[in-house]
Amino acid sequence: MAATQKLACFRLPPLPTIKEIIKLYNLRAEKQLSQNFLLDLRLTDKIVRQAGNLKDAHVCEVGPGPGGLTRSILKAGAADVLVVEKDTRFIPGLQLLSEAAPGKMRIAHGDILTYRLERGFPAHIAQTWEDVPPNLHIIGNLPFSVSTPLIIKWLEQMSNRTGCFMFGRTRLTLTFQKEVAERLTASTGSRQRSRLSVMAQYLCTVKNCFTIPGCAFVPKPNVDVGVVHFTPLAQPQIQQPFKLVERIVKNTFQFRRKHCRRGLEMLFPESRRQELTEELLRSADVDPTLRPTEISISEFRALANAYSKLCEENQGLIDYDFREELKLRHQAKRQLENNRKGLNLHTTAEENVNDYH
Repeated sequence: MAATQKLACFRLPPLPTIKEIIKLYNLRAEKQLSQNFLLDLRLTDKIVRQAGNLKDAHVCEVGPGPGGLTRSILKAGAADVLVVEKDTRFIPGLQLLSEAAPGKMRIAHGDILTYRLERGFPAHIAQTWEDVPPNLHIIGNLPFSVSTPLIIKWLEQMSNRTGCFMFGRTRLTLTFQKEVAERLTASTGSRQRSRLSVMAQYLCTVKNCFTIPGCAFVPKPNVDVGVVHFTPLAQPQIQQPFKLVERIVKNTFQFRRKHCRRGLEMLFPESRRQELTEELLRSADVDPTLRPTEISISEFRALANAYSKLCEENQGLIDYDFREELKLRHQAKRQLENNRKGLNLHTTAEENVNDYH
């Protein structure tokens, strides 16, 4: 099987070890950037095996750091490896590795949150969405601080088939804090079930591959790390725009321990809240006493479809934000209080004047 094959497709020439690279270039993990180095190449090889067969593949590695995972990707036979690194301190060490694998590795200095990956690979590798995934992979030992916003960004691009998903159903193999990895793969009814679970699973097959103990990293983080593999579905389980689905799921989980009705009613203006919430739940045939963690993907699909219909029938509903309504109410209340204070001051002033008459 691809996941268990040995990485013996390309042999790198003798190179300094990752530990020697760190010492040679005086590299230190920056705490504010959530950097943790993985020095054990047996573990980086194991991460790469989860991606499948990389022979002659195009790969984008996110945040290569000193290059340990990059070595494993090259050894697996990737034909073209684009590494995107934000921290300039790592560039010289990566250049050394690039020289050891001529024509196989490109280095981009940039922030992966804003980097245009679709410009990094040739158009001819693209596949149609319903076809097999393209021979393109995204792999990365992600800094904890960017892992969640990054996967949400990629899920939205997946839904819209933009960015690196312009090439088709690009597969991702990424590391997360163990808790986040568990949330991404949590099943309906489980304690870890969350907004992230639903958003990932309606678009992908998500697999929690294995856990790396924190002690394997330098410096050692306070948590263990999970390796997660994503394969986009040919047909998403919810056929609605990403932002609409996100709104439904976000509102549902904002009152995590309460019945789902409590969160869903915040989709609607206060003047019609009860009426539209009842219509939504009735149309979707969802039990209003379910907890958010108990709602299945098929039930979220029904809710999204019912909400989409309500938005079509009620102009401006799609733009409603209960926080904005709450903010305006507070502003009006403060204005009323200020007016009352002003009136009281004016009355007191008149009384003081009258005292002299």
